[in-house]
Amino acid sequence: MPNKGVSNVSSATHGSFPNKRYGNLPNKGVSNISSKTHRGLPNKGVSNVSSKTHGSLPNKGKSNISLETYGSLPKKGVLNISLETYGSLPNKGCDSDRIYVYDLPPMFNYDLMNNCNQLEPPDNECDRNLNDGLGPVAREFAGMLPESIIPAFYWTDMYWGEVVFHNRMLNHKCRTLEPESATAFYIPFYAALDVRKHLFNHTVRERDMLPEMLTDWVQEQKWWKRSIGSDHFIMLGRITWDFRREGDSDADWGNRFLHMPAMRNVIRVSVERSIWDDLEIAVPYPTIFHPRSECDIIKWQEFVRSRRRNHLFAFVGGGRSSIKNDFRGILQKQCLDESMVCRHVNCGWKNCSDGKTAVMEAFLDSDFCLQPRGDAFTRRSVFDCMLAGSIPVFFWRRTAYVQYELFMPIEPEDYSVFIHRDDVRNGTGIRGVLERYGRKEVKKMRERK
Repeated sequence: MPNKGVSNVSSATHGSFPNKRYGNLPNKGVSNISSKTHRGLPNKGVSNVSSKTHGSLPNKGKSNISLETYGSLPKKGVLNISLETYGSLPNKGCDSDRIYVYDLPPMFNYDLMNNCNQLEPPDNECDRNLNDGLGPVAREFAGMLPESIIPAFYWTDMYWGEVVFHNRMLNHKCRTLEPESATAFYIPFYAALDVRKHLFNHTVRERDMLPEMLTDWVQEQKWWKRSIGSDHFIMLGRITWDFRREGDSDADWGNRFLHMPAMRNVIRVSVERSIWDDLEIAVPYPTIFHPRSECDIIKWQEFVRSRRRNHLFAFVGGGRSSIKNDFRGILQKQCLDESMVCRHVNCGWKNCSDGKTAVMEAFLDSDFCLQPRGDAFTRRSVFDCMLAGSIPVFFWRRTAYVQYELFMPIEPEDYSVFIHRDDVRNGTGIRGVLERYGRKEVKKMRERK
């Protein structure tokens, strides 16, 4: 099983990915758009922070991953795991352009993270902040996964990508403390945490307040004025539609952050992009696997390859009775009707929440996993499925094919199965489609992911 998609991190960590949409996109770095295209965005990752706040960072990494095999890893890695625990990575230096990370007032990031008990819907989200945003160690996998690899698994929140990304950027080898030498500027605003705080029972004014303050602040910066934001970028931990409210009614969803004039030229990295916006780049949702070293990756691949899978396919999800002709309900019924070959996990019983192992068990036990759209076209479950070596079955092309081109094989049929939702509604049996794939084909698809 190849290294793409294993831990759902940027190509800077796990090697290079083909580019079909963005032209001369370099092979390393989540937001590495060519300087010809976006006026000087560097070729490898990002990072910087005020030396007054963070001081100088060490030149040592977190894990001994081969640069030739897995691309360049930043000084502390995407995992940000303590040096004392996991050893060091030799510093190879930055042979690319430099990135400056704004030292924003804490109201735009750290305060949002630290006031985690104010997020909505009401829940205790504060354990998400453990281990630099990776969340608590997933000790519940004891006895299910190899003991030596369990420390690489965390209950990472699917919407905590901004925190993880920021921590990585602060320690990236291409970070500069001198903005005058930078060719790209990262804005570490935790927009997803802010919108989550105001999603329910808040006015549009309350939802737009902090994004407006952020744009006012950044437009006063000397380096913004130099390019009007065209060499700036931001990471959004939620889907783009949460930041694209069209109306001004309190009943309308989300805020209007991405419709604010100041954001017009800024490059956006998000877990689901608008396919009509060429300045947005979709990156995979954070998964729960955060390898400390190349050894962790190899051990996990060996474990996944050796699994005996007792079910043809799995469906993790539940039907929604409030929606007429609900598609997920149709899939659930097919799975339950074919219980000898389909493993079902009903998320309505909270089996899909952090601290529960049922999702991983189902994917490890099945050759294929059904991936309908949810509230949005994309799902974190796609990457949990692929991580476990299960082959995703899509019903909407926008769930992956026109989102994650930089992270997936070029040809969709190399790693996935597509069944049009209308065919399923009209009586096509999923079992019949999937049973056409022989063992060699299944193995080949698993290796391509």
